[in-house]
Amino acid sequence: MEMEDQRDNSKKRTRQRKTSSLLSLNNTTTIFPLLLAAATQLSNSHKNTPNNSSEILVKKCLTKLHQSLLSNIQNFPTSVLSLFPILVNSKCAGIARRSAEIVGLASLVSLDMNELVALDEGIVKGLILMLGSEKRKVSVAACNALLDLSSTLIGRRSLLEFSALEWFMFGFLQVPASPILVSLCDEDERSVACARLAFKEDGHAVSILHAAITLINTCNVERLEKIPRKLSRKFLVSLKTLWENVHNQMLLGNAWSSCRDRHLNLSNVTVNSLAESIFRLSINVSEFVIPLPSVLVDRKIFGWSDLGFENFLLHHWESSPSLVRRLSGSLSEENDILSSFAQSLNFKEPCPTFVASVLQNSISCVPIASDELNIISFLEEVRSELGCPIIYEQDIRVIRTEQPSKKEVHFFQKKVDPCCFKKPAFNNMDIMQCEEAFKEGYTIALRGVEFRFASIATVADALASLFGQPSVGANIYLTPPNSQGLACHCDDHCVFVCQLFGTKQWSIYPQPNLQLPRLYDRFDRECCLGEQNSLAECRKFLLREGDILYIPRGFPHEACTHDDGSSDLARFSLHVTFGVEVEPPFEWEGFAHVALHCWYKTQKQLHGASVEPLSGNLDLMSVTLLHLMIELIGASDSTLRKASLVGALVLPLEIDDWLYLNQKTTFNHIIDQINKASMFLEVFRSVEVVIEKNEDPFHRMRWLRLLYQETETIPEHDWNVPLALGEFQNLFPSCAQHKDMTEAAFMQIKSKFCDEVLFEDVIDSYKLLLEKYKKARKQYMNGMLSLHCNGFPSS
Repeated sequence: MEMEDQRDNSKKRTRQRKTSSLLSLNNTTTIFPLLLAAATQLSNSHKNTPNNSSEILVKKCLTKLHQSLLSNIQNFPTSVLSLFPILVNSKCAGIARRSAEIVGLASLVSLDMNELVALDEGIVKGLILMLGSEKRKVSVAACNALLDLSSTLIGRRSLLEFSALEWFMFGFLQVPASPILVSLCDEDERSVACARLAFKEDGHAVSILHAAITLINTCNVERLEKIPRKLSRKFLVSLKTLWENVHNQMLLGNAWSSCRDRHLNLSNVTVNSLAESIFRLSINVSEFVIPLPSVLVDRKIFGWSDLGFENFLLHHWESSPSLVRRLSGSLSEENDILSSFAQSLNFKEPCPTFVASVLQNSISCVPIASDELNIISFLEEVRSELGCPIIYEQDIRVIRTEQPSKKEVHFFQKKVDPCCFKKPAFNNMDIMQCEEAFKEGYTIALRGVEFRFASIATVADALASLFGQPSVGANIYLTPPNSQGLACHCDDHCVFVCQLFGTKQWSIYPQPNLQLPRLYDRFDRECCLGEQNSLAECRKFLLREGDILYIPRGFPHEACTHDDGSSDLARFSLHVTFGVEVEPPFEWEGFAHVALHCWYKTQKQLHGASVEPLSGNLDLMSVTLLHLMIELIGASDSTLRKASLVGALVLPLEIDDWLYLNQKTTFNHIIDQINKASMFLEVFRSVEVVIEKNEDPFHRMRWLRLLYQETETIPEHDWNVPLALGEFQNLFPSCAQHKDMTEAAFMQIKSKFCDEVLFEDVIDSYKLLLEKYKKARKQYMNGMLSLHCNGFPSS
């Protein structure tokens, strides 16, 4: 018996010596057959019958592979990766762990191997399953390997496809709850939003968090919606708890430059990546803005008369100021639309101390372009700025108007230095100085309040629906006694001034230009201060708590808390302004463009049915020129500059509804104006000029591409209107050679359009465009509200 044992041991040692000699060779190609044989034998072994020799051989092969990756990647046999679905699922913890380490290293050192791993379903799924291992070293190795794999876009997409994100989110939530200690590390002295987070937490938990954040920030909207609602919500609450801590650290401005001797785990999670994850998970949360009944908003702002809103639209909207006095009661009444916001401020006289708390809870609201309809595209553009503290000029101004010069002065002069290229973010010291500025007579103006307070967002959302617009902005202004904030100025949008606390004296001057100013158009500020704005023509309004003042766009105005000689003593003032910004698509000119698009689409459908087809480049150019003619008419006709309220119509339409009749009458008037206009030569010449200058004739109508890009083209014919400069330049010369024919085609199509277009046929397409704008604004609002501490329900 002893002799047999000795022979067995001798054979075993002989096999080990042979294996060692093979592994000592520099030629790594011998590893594949050895590893294949050993791995196969190991996988065929019974669970309770471990094969030690096979395990030893596999481990030695893996060690050799690991060394080849570290020393010379060229010697690494990529074919061996095909064995790793078996290896990462090995029952042997040591083999699974080392396999994961090799997969991770291979994913880092070579893009080709990263792609090979990402496309191997067996490896990816095996690594994901390893995350749930009870053995910590195995779980850590799997997590690290998946993080390495996520270093490329194809790797991240593969992980999302196999639900790695949900595993990471669930895994992080399983970490025992404990007070989170976090510091910021800004080694490169970049923006504070790019600072890395260091945790006094379990390093493995931090790695899981990093992996989850990385994958969340790769998701599109559709993928985010696939995350189980309950899991997404719990993880979001967890991230927001961490975010509150991080935000406090940013305000303290104590980012340190090194982790040494601090016993902290420096992570690859940055402030902006954490903020982006919170933003993305909040995009489709429905609880942020609880809709207000439109009837309540109507009555609270336009009076309790049944004809309040109708009377306002007919006599004041975009034409003259209007004041709605609060009849009785207190602003703290439960049914007041601003009561919850007013109560949340915890306002106390004589010195408002709420300023610091409001500003400390605020972050910068990175501007979103008016025509940006892809929220993910926006996030990818601004991710380096997301989550930083409020920025001067962009989010806040601390300003006063000196007397008698009427010159505006900023309290933070250094922060408006045009030579300063770095955006000046606020810290705690700046916030505390705001209270000092208030005592010195400066007004504190905070922009984008609808993105900071859910209660304000609710009112803004209701106003937007009431006026059929995508969104409404909101700012708050805190002005001390005997002071003036902004100098006399004009706005390119209509505002509703809601007086919350104190009183304020407003002066509104006659409109210097009968043409309504358009959003983003530059205007001459001096027009607001000219001789035409004499005191005799000025209208004065003293606003008390609960009063609402409407100021149309283009009307010069100023406000102060000076004693007006009445029985009221001069007091401080806090008011919120809601700005109704009319984007180009939602002016009447925009509605006329949508009408032309709808009619043109109908013609294409008729052509498909072989009924009087439009054909050839002349007709195509004629439709394009007609769009340009509508724009020229809008530059001079005040009706086309006004806001279309078609978006406020309730479907199905009621033919006796006053708003429906009002909007239809306006539309018919505009079509009549287009029909009467003979502007072909003027439009044609303007096109020649812009082409000579290589300018884009559609720069103000870029949004039109949203309509025509979705139009299906008919085979053998490209029916899309040439809205890009290059397309237009290619088509125009042939039409210029046949100018008379082009003019005849233009006049024919113009007449045909004006004769055939119907108001009712345009409404659906117009509302579809409106909903796209509203969706993007809603997503942005949700994301920003969630990044503010008071933006997410606690439950």
